[in-house]
Amino acid sequence: MIVTVTPNPAIDLTYQVAGIVPGGSHRVRPPLLRAGGKGINVARVLHGQGVPVRAVATAGGDTGTELAAGLGGIEHRLVPVGAATRRTIALVDQTDGETSIFNEFGASLLPAEWQALAAAVADELPGAAVLVGSGSLPEGAPADFYPGLVALARHAGIPAVVDASGGGLLSAASAGADLLKPNRAELLEATGERDLAAGARMLLRLGAHRVLVSNGAEGMLGFESGRPGQLSARLPQPLVGNPTGAGDAAVAGAASVLAAGELDLRVLLCRAAAWGSAAVLMPGAGEISPDWQELESDLIVEELS
Repeated sequence: MIVTVTPNPAIDLTYQVAGIVPGGSHRVRPPLLRAGGKGINVARVLHGQGVPVRAVATAGGDTGTELAAGLGGIEHRLVPVGAATRRTIALVDQTDGETSIFNEFGASLLPAEWQALAAAVADELPGAAVLVGSGSLPEGAPADFYPGLVALARHAGIPAVVDASGGGLLSAASAGADLLKPNRAELLEATGERDLAAGARMLLRLGAHRVLVSNGAEGMLGFESGRPGQLSARLPQPLVGNPTGAGDAAVAGAASVLAAGELDLRVLLCRAAAWGSAAVLMPGAGEISPDWQELESDLIVEELS
């Protein structure tokens, strides 16, 4: 069982638009509406691939009710909070293939609600194989939230995977996360570095064991503590589609490998890159193309200095 934690879930609305004109009026079909947030997207991908998973998240207001209804067959535990669950909107331009995303900020939670979320996670860990913490934090979140997840995982004797940004990424590294999965922008912004390798090495020096970096059309890079150089995995040609949720699918792929007891960086990198690429071919976040194995076999993997 993989346990995912989503401190700032959302109702995801994805619109397909036949050409976006700034300042113009657009007629669109009803959106694809899903329970979302990064950890829930991870759980949906794992569930779709038959990997046992349980999603832990907060939920509040009418949108929280929508969130619960949208989880379908995914095993879950929702912690009730007073603040309404936020929404996110993705506009997929069918003309140029570009996707624009609008993410609402998450409303602040009460200290008791943060405590209830942490307690719920701790309750779910006995018997779990991997703990995944993903996504942004609502305003006023405790600075030690992600380090706390890493500590809970360590106490349970299981790997901790964190996909966060800003201070959450740095604090998870300092806490000794087993795997961090930022994208290019998140890594450079959090570390202040201008080079991906330098940014990843900073996270390793802080205490992270492995770092996978999504680098858009250039594929994915893998770094490991004590390992010189880096690994690169990319497809011969970049895919065209909706990249929303590709990073979450990559996290799901890596978590599935860790849950199987595999720690080899090359295996982690290839599965993460394949599942992330396969997500681009799907209309919404939380699912991957059944052709992911073919994509994995097509990956060009290189050892870089």
